Amino acid sequence: MKYTRLPHTNIEVSKICLGTMTWGKQNTVEEGHAQMNYALEQGVNFFDTAELYPVPAHADRYGHTEKIIGSWFKKTGNRDKVVLASKIAGNGDYTKFIRTTGFSRDSIIDAVEGSLERLQTDYIDLYQLHWPERNTNYFGKRGYEHDITDYWEDNFHQVLETLRDLIRDGKIRQVGISNETPWGTMRYLEESKVHATLPRTITIQNPYSLLNRLFEVGLSEIAIREKIGLLAYSPLGFGVLSGKYLGGRLPEGSRISLFPNFSRYVGEAATHATQKYYELAQANNLSLAQMSLAFVNTRPFVTSNIIGATSIQQLKENISSIEVELSDEVLKAIEAIHNQIPNPAP
Repeated sequence: MKYTRLPHTNIEVSKICLGTMTWGKQNTVEEGHAQMNYALEQGVNFFDTAELYPVPAHADRYGHTEKIIGSWFKKTGNRDKVVLASKIAGNGDYTKFIRTTGFSRDSIIDAVEGSLERLQTDYIDLYQLHWPERNTNYFGKRGYEHDITDYWEDNFHQVLETLRDLIRDGKIRQVGISNETPWGTMRYLEESKVHATLPRTITIQNPYSLLNRLFEVGLSEIAIREKIGLLAYSPLGFGVLSGKYLGGRLPEGSRISLFPNFSRYVGEAATHATQKYYELAQANNLSLAQMSLAFVNTRPFVTSNIIGATSIQQLKENISSIEVELSDEVLKAIEAIHNQIPNPAP
């Protein structure tokens, strides 16, 4: 395993982060425990979860993923071996069963307390805002279109004040954001620069893969210059970059067969790009999944690559991608495909 540090801290994390959003829906408690056991054995010490998980979110499964992690901590006593990240859910029609009060002080405190109880721990190492409260372009929107009915009021300062108090109470250690835009990212950073008592945002968890490199457009410069690390999620595009959907296949039990609404990675352009990446991987004796993950691992703005799997076999392949070194020729060929079919699945 390779390691890095969460920016502006001495917290060492594995370059591969274990994602957990299928546990409690596609994976059982026992399977979740097995994945954590295997990941830890391979040197993965960074786990990411959220109060919203498993996905798709549903009231009768609220918090189940965190409960699985908590039961593993209790069973194994391994809490001190893991850097743990979780998130508060943002506003949305599909989160009304959680709460409808956004990132108010009471909401954040309620979310943290609930996660701590389910996770059976006294603290969360990295606490993240799952997506912005305001209407903006996240979750598959390329461009920003202003919504005049959005009555959101700027509350960056108040959010950071609440998170600061939770840090002082020892309930969280660091703060991060997720599905955020360049403007929102800079607003959080500027608040902590102007007000020295407020915590600095150290990570941003956004999608990043061969099929979606929009992070490079406005956020990669911010990530590098401001030292805010990308925690790249969906690096395989819901499994599309494993190649298992090519040729019109729809494997039984696969994520897109179970949840057809998650289709943004299987459009015509995305499928065309995936085929080209598959041919490139084959020509260089690589699996498409490992080439795709290894590419993400090479990016200078990536702090950790969040991989997820529904089987131990998938998990083994994904984790071992850390050992794959891509040649200059392969990297140039990837750029050529990207220039031909840029960001087909935003």
